Amino acid sequence: MRTWALTVCFSLTAIAVWAQKPPAEEAWKTSEILGNVDLSGLSAVEKKAVLKVLREEDCSCQCGMKTAECIIKDPNCSYSRALAAIAIKGVKEGKTLIEISKLMDASPKAHRPKLLEDPVTIPVAGAPERGPADARITLVEFSDFECPYCSVAVKEVSAIMAAYPKDIKLIYKQFPLPMHPHAPLAAEASLAANEQGKFWPMHDLMFANFRKLSRENMLAWAKQIGLDVDKFKADLDSGKFRNTVKKDESDGETAGVYGTPAFFINGKLYNGPMNLDAVKPILEAELKGGAKAKPVAKKTP
Repeated sequence: MRTWALTVCFSLTAIAVWAQKPPAEEAWKTSEILGNVDLSGLSAVEKKAVLKVLREEDCSCQCGMKTAECIIKDPNCSYSRALAAIAIKGVKEGKTLIEISKLMDASPKAHRPKLLEDPVTIPVAGAPERGPADARITLVEFSDFECPYCSVAVKEVSAIMAAYPKDIKLIYKQFPLPMHPHAPLAAEASLAANEQGKFWPMHDLMFANFRKLSRENMLAWAKQIGLDVDKFKADLDSGKFRNTVKKDESDGETAGVYGTPAFFINGKLYNGPMNLDAVKPILEAELKGGAKAKPVAKKTP
């Protein structure tokens, strides 16, 4: 009888606790983890302040959600991430919540985004690419091998390129994020594979195994795709690709990249979902431009 009573008590307590939890879609109101926004450098008080302002301020993409809600429910929204960065910076600088709110309102990211931003020039000399050299559409991707959303995007981009085999060229740029400890080494490993003409096989394997990006696995994958493993290891350990990765990151920041994956269509940052149905009207419009639709992302001499 005592055992039964304890069981019932535990069950009723569990039910009571569960009943107090907000539904999953409302978790952003209480969660102290905001998607891939890095809050680890904040004190408990600073973190509380950031969460408060992000839960109260509307996201500027006009999705109808609060910023914190949009961060969790739409990980690809660059606007919510940008506003989060402003809030974090403001809190670290000791600004009041009212001052932070004003900074968020004053930011270019506080306004409704265009589906395609204005074109920018992105240096792509030496960057890995696939697709026809004379393609009328150049798709530049800034990505992170440890990012789960980038891993999902691989299949979507492949489907898009398969639908437009003669019209799209994909160029890959490195953008490892600070919260992903294995991403920088993975970026260098992909470039070491590129030295032997095997960037894309390594790219595909690492994204398929983005939670297993150990150096040991990278060496095994190098052997699996037929690389000269001794050369791959020597190139990877030399650090010769670190400046290339840093240069790509700098190029991305200059172009307006706030997170990954980020895609530029003929030099114009695309703010919509990266899938065939969503991007098809954009691609068709670019193709209708004919000779006028020239890639903005050009190779430098």
